[in-house]
Amino acid sequence: MPKFVIEREIPGAGQLTGAELQAISQQSCAVLNELGPSIQWVQSYVGGDKIYCIYNAPNEEMVRLHATKGGFPANVITQVYRIIDPTTAEKA
Repeated sequence: MPKFVIEREIPGAGQLTGAELQAISQQSCAVLNELGPSIQWVQSYVGGDKIYCIYNAPNEEMVRLHATKGGFPANVITQVYRIIDPTTAEKA
């Protein structure tokens, strides 16, 4: 299944409390349950004025639908084509 990185511009995201992040997470999970198993939230990174989310989804439209139904911004959606890490530098 394709993987996507979603950039969400949320002023003060890095200052959100644990309770606020929990509420956001609960809203996201409620929408995911409604949409079914074809879209999966992997994890998110919170910092500054942005939240970067990693999702598995069949297409960008499904990611946008999740954002719309959840009331979340999805300012930039980028499909991931390859994943690299330090082991990529090693000779095969």
